[in-house]
Amino acid sequence: MNTMLRKSVLGIAGLAFTGGVFAGPVAAHADARPVEGKPAAVATVQGAQSHIDLNDEQTANAKAIIAATKKAGLPERAAVISIATSLQESKLENLGHLGDKNDHDSLGLFQQRPSSGWGTPEQITDPEYATLAFEKGLKQVDGWETMPLTEAAQTVQVSAYPDAYAQWEQQATDIVHQHWNS
Repeated sequence: MNTMLRKSVLGIAGLAFTGGVFAGPVAAHADARPVEGKPAAVATVQGAQSHIDLNDEQTANAKAIIAATKKAGLPERAAVISIATSLQESKLENLGHLGDKNDHDSLGLFQQRPSSGWGTPEQITDPEYATLAFEKGLKQVDGWETMPLTEAAQTVQVSAYPDAYAQWEQQATDIVHQHWNS
């Protein structure tokens, strides 16, 4: 591809991305509705799905996310988005400082950063606090209840891999259905 064409394509892609970040989450999904016949916690499952077997610590962290979601008075859909986000960010492990492997100063279940205002290291490694902080951001996203999970999560997280959250929707839904009423 010649240089002029490559720059044009990259420029258009950049404008499309910027437009999507600022207008897409609000405007593009204003009329989205859950798929008929699906439980309320699932809008639609997008793309290939990943799955990991959870150990006792990961299961306890998923239950802590569900408990915090209930404490906030939010529906199952918020728990599904929260758990899928945590599956992507930490595999439901409450990560401390990882030295050279750390992504900046990211910590906890959601890989939140103290330097970005998520809270102190102690706060964001507390599963309840971290979940409530994530869900506070989620509640500020217009239409989060019905938009695709990956878009809702990305709007809060601002990840370098915006589509990665979608792969965890089915497992997150299964976890919420298994533990919501327990």
